[in-house]
Amino acid sequence: MINMGEEELLKTLSESVVACDRDAVVKAAQQAIEKGLDPVKAIEKGLSKGAITVGEKFDRLEIFLTDLMMAADAMKAGLDILLPLISEEKVLKKGTVVSGTVKGDIHDIGKNILSALFSANGFEVHDLGVDVSTSKFIEEAEKVRADIIALSALMSSTIGGQKDVIDYLSETGKREKFIVMVGGGPTTREWTEEIGADGYAETAMEAVKVALELIEKKRS
Repeated sequence: MINMGEEELLKTLSESVVACDRDAVVKAAQQAIEKGLDPVKAIEKGLSKGAITVGEKFDRLEIFLTDLMMAADAMKAGLDILLPLISEEKVLKKGTVVSGTVKGDIHDIGKNILSALFSANGFEVHDLGVDVSTSKFIEEAEKVRADIIALSALMSSTIGGQKDVIDYLSETGKREKFIVMVGGGPTTREWTEEIGADGYAETAMEAVKVALELIEKKRS
């Protein structure tokens, strides 16, 4: 890779994520370190910018799901290099999210996409994986002092798991502590209102926007 200036490096980081080019992301991230580029800037103006572009292209049906996952992998490779160089106080964290697929459901593609885009947009994400029990969501949310609990369900037979988490929070007097967002194939705006969730979105990029709005509203 030729020696590049700061703006060119940022552009390369962004474009390499969009191109799903993991190797190019790694090389650009390493060169950013060598040139003394602020890792926060490299993430926010480089990797994250590319990830946001990818999410928007996916929403417009311009790329396939496999492209989105490859781009997320490329971005993660860059984050693995840059994040360790950032002191915690320098990170402008938008919020903390605990995400997972509810009990009985082992689908993770949608959740993985959402987690990647949350990370790209400045959120600290604690991904619990799939088949997550109600108590595990609550325990982790309290442990990391989460702002948001994001519940994914991809089957109509497991969607009730989203309601279970909200009911448990209400019964234990903890409902006001967390913003609860729901998503996945069978979820709808009507379902969201029925179970008393705070937010819902049809796409991962929309979910990020909704999350930012909900956090701003809660903190104001």
